Amino acid sequence: MILTPQLRQRIEMLQMNSLELSELVQHELESNPVLEEVQAGDEIEEISSEILDQNAEGSADESIGSVSGLNPTDRPSSTVSEEAGSGESAEATSDPFEEIDFGAEFQDYLDPGYRTREYEFKEDGPGFEQFITRGPSLQEYLLWQLGMISLSTPLEEACLVIVGNLDEDGRLSMGDEELSVSSGCTEQNLAKARQIVMQMDPVGCGALDVRECLIAQLRDAEGDNEIAIDLIRNHFSELQPHKAPQLAKIVGLSLEEISKQLSLIKTLDPYPGRRFSSDEPVYIAPEVYIEDVDGEFVIYFPDDGSPRLRISATYQRMLGERGTSKETRDFIKEKVRSAVDLLRNIEHRRQTIYKVVECIVRRQGDFLRHGIEHLKPMMLKDVAEDIGMHLSTISRVVNRKYAHTPQGVIELRKFFSEGMMNEEGEEVSTRILKLKIRKIIEEEDATKPLTDEQLARMMMNDGVRLSRRTIAKYRDQMRIPGSRERRKII
Repeated sequence: MILTPQLRQRIEMLQMNSLELSELVQHELESNPVLEEVQAGDEIEEISSEILDQNAEGSADESIGSVSGLNPTDRPSSTVSEEAGSGESAEATSDPFEEIDFGAEFQDYLDPGYRTREYEFKEDGPGFEQFITRGPSLQEYLLWQLGMISLSTPLEEACLVIVGNLDEDGRLSMGDEELSVSSGCTEQNLAKARQIVMQMDPVGCGALDVRECLIAQLRDAEGDNEIAIDLIRNHFSELQPHKAPQLAKIVGLSLEEISKQLSLIKTLDPYPGRRFSSDEPVYIAPEVYIEDVDGEFVIYFPDDGSPRLRISATYQRMLGERGTSKETRDFIKEKVRSAVDLLRNIEHRRQTIYKVVECIVRRQGDFLRHGIEHLKPMMLKDVAEDIGMHLSTISRVVNRKYAHTPQGVIELRKFFSEGMMNEEGEEVSTRILKLKIRKIIEEEDATKPLTDEQLARMMMNDGVRLSRRTIAKYRDQMRIPGSRERRKII
C-alpha cells in the first residue's frame, strides 16, 4: 500500500504522546511561515470582504477555495479562469487546493487560534518540576545504535517497531504476528529485526521471554557455551542449585560440570533493560481526564501548554493581491496545504483518542467507580468493532498514552486484558486473577509457603478453575518466586 505524506503523518501522530505531538507542532511552526501561534491577548484580524469576494468569484490562481465567512456551497469553480489583465491562458484543470474548505471545516484555524471545538480543556498545565535532566532511555540508546547500521528501509522500520514496543525490562510483550497487524511490517522483517536488536547493547533486548534473552547473551559471549544454551532451552525449570544432582543425572554430566554451567548462567542478565531505568520519579502527562460528575463520566483534554495554531490571514491576502508573483503564490499555496493537513491530522488524532476513551469508559465504568476488582475482560478488537476502526488504529491510540481517572493515572493499554470463565459462567479478567494470586501469597505463612497446586485449589474455592501450570505462569509473570524460594527459616 502506498501512503501519501498526509496519511503517513496521520498514522505517526496517532502513535505520539502529547509531548511528542507538541515537539512536532513546534517544528512545523518554525518551518511553515503560514502557521501562526496565537499568543494571549492577540487581536483577531478579520479578513476583508474584498478578499472574500475575490475568492468567491473564483479568479485565476488567486482562488484558494472557501475562506473564513463562506459556506461550502459558495466555493469557486474548480476550473481555472483567465487572469484579469494578464493575457495568459490557463489550463481548465481542477486545482486540488480548492478542496480545502476554509469556511466550514477550518473556521477556527483562520483567526481565533486552533482549539478543539468539541471538547473541554483543563486549565492547569505541567509544572516546571516535570522537566528534569535524565540519562538516555533504553529506546534512545538502542535507536542511537540503530542509526549507525545500514539497513533497508523496510527492515529499519521493523527495527523501530521492535524498539518502540520494548518494556522496561527490555522484553517484547507482543509476538511478530500481533506486531505485524499493528505496525504494517511483515512478520519476516519483524523476525529479522528482533535478531538485530537482540545483538545490540545491552544484548538480549527484544527477546520474547527469559530463555531467549539468556541464550542471546550466551551466543554473544566468548567461548563454547552450547552446554549452557542446551540447559536453558531444554531444562530451564530445573536450573536451581538444589536440583543440580538430579539435573546432572538427566543430562549425563558430572555434578562439577553442572555447577560450572549454573555459575555461568548466573552471570547473565534476564532483564537487560532495567539498567536504563531511573530511580528518579517519572512524571507522566495524562492525555485525557476522566471524571465522575454526578454519576456520569466526563471526558476532557488538559490544556497541556501546546501552541494554539491558526493560518495567517496575511498570506491569504497576498494570494488575493494582483501584484503577487506566480512563484510566491505557488509557495503560499503549498505551505497552506501543509498547514491544513497538520490541523486536520491534529483534529483527527484528538477525535480518535476521544472515541477510544469513550468506548473504554462505557465498557469499564464499574472499574472506574469501584476499583480493580471490577475490571472486565476487554480486547483491542472489542473496541475496534464498537467504534468501527481498524485494530491497528486502536493499538496505536492506546500505546504510551495515559488517562487521569478516579482510580489514578492509568496507561490506556492497562484497560485491556484477556478473560476466563468462572464456574458461574461469568468472564473474569486475567489481571484480576493475578491480583488474587498475589494477595493470597502475601497473606500466606512465610514458614510454610503455598505451592502452585495449593494455590490452584484455593482459586477453585473462589469459583475459578486454574491449572497448576497456569498458576505458575501467572506467578512468573508477576515475578513471584516459587514456594521453595519463598520459604523463610526462623
